[in-house]
Order: sequence, then C-alpha cells, then structure tokens
Amino acid sequence: MASVPFHYIDLRAFCYATEDDQRVEDALRAYLPEDAEIERMKSEGHLGDRILILSARVENADEMRHILGRLRELDDIDGLRDELDQRVDDNCSFFVSLDKQAAYRDEIELGDGITLRAKVEAYPAKKDAAVENARKALS
Repeated sequence: MASVPFHYIDLRAFCYATEDDQRVEDALRAYLPEDAEIERMKSEGHLGDRILILSARVENADEMRHILGRLRELDDIDGLRDELDQRVDDNCSFFVSLDKQAAYRDEIELGDGITLRAKVEAYPAKKDAAVENARKALS
C-alpha cells in the first residue's frame, strides 16, 4: 500500500484505579510504533475514583501503516471489513473497539478497552467513499 487513506489514527484506553498504569500503556503500545508518544490525562469517576486516560495520535503514513498492519492480524479481519458500513460514520470516521487484555498479551482481538478512531480520507467526503477507502486499507 503506497498511500494511506487516513488523515490520522487515534488510540485511547482508560486506566481505572484498580489497574496498573504501565500494563494499560503496554496494551496500548501493542498497536503503536515503538517511538509513538502516549499522552496521559487524569480524570475522575462518578464516585471520585481516579481514571487515567492514555491516548496517542499518529499522523505519519508509516506509523499508520504499522497500526493497520496490526489490525490486519485480527482472526476475523474479513468480518471487520464486512462491518465497515456500520463502523464508518457520516463524518468519515472509522471506529473499532479492541480488547485491552488481549493487547497486553500482544494479541490482536476485537473487544473492550481500547478505542481506535481513524479519520478516513474521502473525496468527496461521503460515507460510501470512506467505507471503500477503509476497505482497501484493511485488505
């Protein structure tokens, strides 16, 4: 794939008070290139418990290729491609929820804990064009 049809890819995970910060960061890094920067933002839950939000944005084509390469390791990548119409919204954003526990074990699975959001390039900026571009990128 010479070009990457995305403007950027965001990854985000919440680290709750009962979780180890480093393990959650390691899970997020399972998708990221080695030198990607992870931002940390502190927040508070409804009952006052600590929540740390770990996030990373990649805009470089090589870094996005790395993340897409990891996504293609999904056992059911064909199923993910079949669901693209539901996973791309009218603003040309592509969403996937990934398993945080599996990522910590360096396994790629759909699930809960890590949110991937990618802004798909589409000209004109229409959902159908974005779905097709995302499909090509995941092939």
